[in-house]
Amino acid sequence: MSHLEPEAKIFACSQSVYLAEKIAKDYGIPLGKVTMSTYSDGEFQPSYEESIRGLRVFIVCSTFPSADNLMELLLMIDAAKRASARHITAVMPYFGWARQDRKDKPRVPIGAKLVANLLTAAGATRIMTMDLHADQIQGFFEKPVDHLFASTIFLPYVESLKLENLTIASPDMGGSKRAYAYSKFLESDVVICYKQRKAANVIDTMELIGEVKGRNVILVDDMIDTGGTLAKAADLMIEKGALSVRAICTHAILSGGAYEKIENSKLTELIVTDSIPLKKESKKIKVVSCAPLFAEVMQMVHHNNSISGKFIM
Repeated sequence: MSHLEPEAKIFACSQSVYLAEKIAKDYGIPLGKVTMSTYSDGEFQPSYEESIRGLRVFIVCSTFPSADNLMELLLMIDAAKRASARHITAVMPYFGWARQDRKDKPRVPIGAKLVANLLTAAGATRIMTMDLHADQIQGFFEKPVDHLFASTIFLPYVESLKLENLTIASPDMGGSKRAYAYSKFLESDVVICYKQRKAANVIDTMELIGEVKGRNVILVDDMIDTGGTLAKAADLMIEKGALSVRAICTHAILSGGAYEKIENSKLTELIVTDSIPLKKESKKIKVVSCAPLFAEVMQMVHHNNSISGKFIM
């Protein structure tokens, strides 16, 4: 190691230890030690139990609810800054509050921008995340952002299925760009679902743009929350004559009755990453780990190597 190159250490927020341990193993170093002191009223304080002075620090934390995850990440960044870490990278496999990327009605916040400001104010010098809800969130930061694509790990799995008559589908108009990127790589057709909502997480109507009869369909989305959209889309496609319907969703939020909806839907399989831990097992859910991708890109960043080769699309 060059004397000009700081050593790297990996730490984790408490709810992301399960993933950070796999990342550290693939990286080739032990996970750093952090202790958490908790007051009787619920206030908490993280503490690094080893020196990080002059080092590059990677802090792994998916900021899914509750807000304690985000607060813990901010405190750990602040602690690293005050402990004289040279570089502080917030590794956020799932970037929470990303759905609040604009004002879609009067008198609402732009939560994604607020989170970006908080991370910067806390002292993060770099952000590493995967499949943001909207690509333009990268522009909310004045610090470098490494925006990874889960397609790097999903596409090899799709190819291993060796499906004939493959069609890629987007569950809504907003995901059409992602669906077209997958279809271009897999040289397949594309269909799009057009949906209208009554309210958040409540679908009023859904229509299909394109032909799926006699096709094996794979729905592609960045996240699955209540599961209503994907379940309804899968059922609609089977009604239209699709042979099978699978879904690829990077972030498995799976709130409310999502597991029941997936189990009762016409979906053959739901493929997700471990950016968010599953609340329970399901025979229909296949988890593909994103740890090797993050470990490799973290090594590239640490050694100042280009990461462009890791982007399949």
